[in-house]
Amino acid sequence: MRLEQVLNKNNLNRDDLIYLMGLKDEDKLEKLYNRAYEIKSETVGQKVYFRGLIEFSNRCIKNCNYCGIRHDNNKVNRYTMNEEEILESANWVYENNYGSIVLQSGERNDEEYIEFVNKLVKKIKELSNGELGITLSLGEQTKETYQKWFDLGAHRYLLRIETSNEELYKSIHPNDHDFQSRKECIAELREIGYQVGTGVMIGLPGQTREDLVDDILFFKDESIDMIGMGPYVIHEDTPLVQEVTDQAELRTRNFTWSLKMVAILRLAMPDINIAATTALQALNPIGRELALQAGANILMPIVTHPNYREDYQLYENKPCIDEKPSDCKDCLANRVKNVGDEIIYGAWGDSPHYFKRIKGRESDLGSQIDIDNAAGK
Repeated sequence: MRLEQVLNKNNLNRDDLIYLMGLKDEDKLEKLYNRAYEIKSETVGQKVYFRGLIEFSNRCIKNCNYCGIRHDNNKVNRYTMNEEEILESANWVYENNYGSIVLQSGERNDEEYIEFVNKLVKKIKELSNGELGITLSLGEQTKETYQKWFDLGAHRYLLRIETSNEELYKSIHPNDHDFQSRKECIAELREIGYQVGTGVMIGLPGQTREDLVDDILFFKDESIDMIGMGPYVIHEDTPLVQEVTDQAELRTRNFTWSLKMVAILRLAMPDINIAATTALQALNPIGRELALQAGANILMPIVTHPNYREDYQLYENKPCIDEKPSDCKDCLANRVKNVGDEIIYGAWGDSPHYFKRIKGRESDLGSQIDIDNAAGK
């Protein structure tokens, strides 16, 4: 009886979220996933939007303990696609009517890199006549850099927090990382006007179900517009793998937790965009379909040039690294069809939550202008 009551509540509290994260019975889990899909259908529709993902460089100044392209991993073949290769991939996305593109790389903040991204954003807008939506996933930058990229035409930014538990955050990063700096970047992106995306890794060593519930509450508190989260998947060339005692058990648990998180997040934040991440497919051949059925509505097919895909592995057993962009397109089209959703081509697919947030911000600004006018300012 309690499950039905919780599934039909408009505002879930922390106890409700903890209860849902603790579900184990398959029948109850099925009810959770079905309810999440119903809410998805009512709020963002039975629609899926593609974001063509270009992983244009694996060079990184960071040394995150979980990441396969961390700076100190000398087993990685480092690369940066040149401008011509990136624009060729972007043009493929445009010609295949995906509607949106994601530029992702290892983290850098030197002037040469920033100027390189400046040119990319500007030229992608030009080659697509302003029609391609541009999401950036390029790590922590200064507010001035974020503003420049926004002014040039980028309108979404994905900056994953990885965990909202500050102590856990410290345990998976070296000392040159700062949790509060990460949060401040998210606030700056929101102030500039980006559609703000973040996300977490699910099933980190030492992470609890309560931590994950608090992640959802963090997303709500920060009024996030889009979420890209997925299971923690090991990489043998990282320090964090040493804390994993049973890899098979980890894979099973993390996949289940990830589907729960997608569904519960859809219940908690009905009008946001939620990605069915590639990492899910690394743990289950139909992981992305199951995520769509649990409430996700975004797919990010890889359009990185095949010559570089094998060298951009943040985790092991990454799927699709041996496929061409056209292979990914056909494969994902079939996966979406099997779920019963519809791919919406040629659209940015912005989240309704973003427009509500912006409208609320404009109302607040309008109210402040009225107050200022009344005060003679």
